[in-house]
Amino acid sequence: MKLPIFIADAFTARAFCGNPAAVCLLENELEEDMHQKIAREMNLSETAFIRKLHPTDNFAQSSCFGLRWFTPASEVPLCGHATLASAAVLFYKIKNVNSTLTFVTLSGELRARQAEDGIVLDLPLYPVYSQDFHEVEDLIKTAIGNTLVQDICYSPDTRKLLLRLSDTYDRSFLENLKVNTENLLQVENTGKVKGLILTLKGEPGGQSQSFDFYSRYFAPWVGVAEDPVTGSAHAVLSSYWSQQLGKKEMHVFQCWDVEPKGRCLRHDASALING
Repeated sequence: MKLPIFIADAFTARAFCGNPAAVCLLENELEEDMHQKIAREMNLSETAFIRKLHPTDNFAQSSCFGLRWFTPASEVPLCGHATLASAAVLFYKIKNVNSTLTFVTLSGELRARQAEDGIVLDLPLYPVYSQDFHEVEDLIKTAIGNTLVQDICYSPDTRKLLLRLSDTYDRSFLENLKVNTENLLQVENTGKVKGLILTLKGEPGGQSQSFDFYSRYFAPWVGVAEDPVTGSAHAVLSSYWSQQLGKKEMHVFQCWDVEPKGRCLRHDASALING
């Protein structure tokens, strides 16, 4: 069996930078367990599988495909950067003739459209609800110790826990914060939490570029200690910060403990909230 597999670096214009995802084009049905085996072999944060929905479909001509995402450990319901990578492979490598592609996924239909300066994704918007501190106290203490937390919210749709750090902190604090992910699986093993978002209100830009909020994302429950750029987390963050800031359009920045990984990133993005 031969399968075409591409590795695409999302959120960068330079080779060997950005957030890499593997993209596999499936001409025919793949045995179910093979998805996970291939993702484990690729050993990237996400491996995307694009499949034809009908026998007559063509990767260069059709505009609607099935899409699934797998980490090295499990399938996930949504992944932004692997969706971006999938669209890039179809648009730029396969030369798909359509200006907009639709992906049928576990999170519904997602659209990617070509723009002058890249690809624009339409992702879901997931509401968040206040979370009682005492129910997640052990998780918080394990992850970030005595770091001051200003707000705690939970997204039941994505099973992500959102921690807004105190407004007294700045971007540098978030970037340099040492987060203990090694013991989180032992502390939280009920299945309620599958991802941890740390976020911070943005600062006035002054002479530098300003952002509405900053974030970092951790998902050891699905085999990803820290993810450098996370679309699914921003589907939650956008909902929270849109309410907090009263904005429908935001410019945001995802930080990353980049020193031990050695990859360069363009990880700023714009979020436009519809509805």
